[in-house]
Amino acid sequence: MTDVPPPPPAGSDRTPSLLDACIPAVALIVFLATSYLLYGDKAAQGPNQIALLFCGLIACGIAVKNGVPWSALRQATADGIASALSAIFILLAVGALIGTWALSGTIATMVYYGLQVLSPHYFYASAALICAVVATGIGSSWTVAGTIGIGLIGIAGNMGLSPEITAGAVISGAYFGDKASPLSDTVNLAAAASGSDLFQHTRESLWTSIPALLLSLIGFALLGQPSEFEATGMLSGLTQHFVITPWTLLPLALVFGLAILRFPPFVTIFAGALLGGVLAVLFNANQVIAFAKDASLPAPLALIKGIWSALATGYVSSTGQVEIDRLLSRGGMESMLNTVWLILTALAFGAVLERAGLLKRLTEAAISGVRSTGSLVVAVVGTCIGLNVIASDQYIAIVLPARMFRVEFDRRGLLPVALSRAVGDSATVTSPLIPWNSCGAYMAATLGVPTLSYAGFAFFSLLNPLATVAIAFLGFRMRRPEASEPAAVKPDRAA
Repeated sequence: MTDVPPPPPAGSDRTPSLLDACIPAVALIVFLATSYLLYGDKAAQGPNQIALLFCGLIACGIAVKNGVPWSALRQATADGIASALSAIFILLAVGALIGTWALSGTIATMVYYGLQVLSPHYFYASAALICAVVATGIGSSWTVAGTIGIGLIGIAGNMGLSPEITAGAVISGAYFGDKASPLSDTVNLAAAASGSDLFQHTRESLWTSIPALLLSLIGFALLGQPSEFEATGMLSGLTQHFVITPWTLLPLALVFGLAILRFPPFVTIFAGALLGGVLAVLFNANQVIAFAKDASLPAPLALIKGIWSALATGYVSSTGQVEIDRLLSRGGMESMLNTVWLILTALAFGAVLERAGLLKRLTEAAISGVRSTGSLVVAVVGTCIGLNVIASDQYIAIVLPARMFRVEFDRRGLLPVALSRAVGDSATVTSPLIPWNSCGAYMAATLGVPTLSYAGFAFFSLLNPLATVAIAFLGFRMRRPEASEPAAVKPDRAA
């Protein structure tokens, strides 16, 4: 008679079933779909957060059923939120930057020069290309969207062009650069987690990124409007109310310079915000004093209060010209609080799923159905996109599939760079397409366009995963070890 194994001790983790793993994922899709059905674009202003919290409680219930103690779930939630602190402070810094750049005339200057140089015929394609070049140089899609992207959205509005298509162009270019630059944190993470060489990864990624970008540029060129526009009123209004000079572009140069020097993103962006405040005092002191709205204060204190208010609650333009006031009334840390709330709830939900083993169970299910090399890459791409939706975090969507699929890629004789390319082509670029993902929430808050409104125009993010699947089925650049190949990079334990 065989011995019956004793039951697991109280509090020990049991492997969740596939049904366990699917319940929170399905609940998330149902609740978020209902949220958008009832609230539309305003769903991210509270209803989505409630949906994520409720689904998190469902996941907690399943985890407790499987023996995960509440203390472990509480710690996992705290750790998940802690991992978002950097992103939250960057968001707040971007809000502050927008406020002081609106007050100082930095945004007005970008719009003024942009209206004179860019044309509706090729505006969308130019926007994507400019963002691609700059993002490749500095390795940060968030920094590009939070600086150049803001100016391009303003220019598009004054040309009568679509802000949704413009946002798609900005994101397409920014995420191409994010994938192509060895300075990018997502590039380094994808390479390290997959065990591939960083520069080999960036080279191989170009085989899918460049065709996707070229097709995107063609699409944006076809969307260009052949009509002319009249910018005289806007140009004269900007010069009447702001000092338009290249000097007001110094904060933009500072941000890019610090980014190239690899200063921390928060320091980089907040330094740009502070310099914007200094330039507001130097070039638009009267407007700063007027914005302070406190006649009892002496001028120095009124200047401090005006800048302080722009950093905290944003700038409200009162020129009397509707177009200018709509362009420049924005920013402030306060404007990012809804997005911060969304990120906190999304990452708490994702952290519970990961601690309960539900994400791992879903990934294992994806691997089990793999047969050919093409289907293997499809499984990687599907897993990365699914984790962007369910875990709401780009980094989880990069690291977890890279770790889970490494053994299978090695068993099939594929170099780690084939895995890292597939991960980067899917996890990195699709994150801004998910409204409750930290990247999607950031882009929507920064560019002022709802995620679902620009998602269909983010051509690069849509085409890049298809490109990596296509070359897998064609067997092109699916690298295998050769005598001349260097050994695979050992996994970085810190990754």
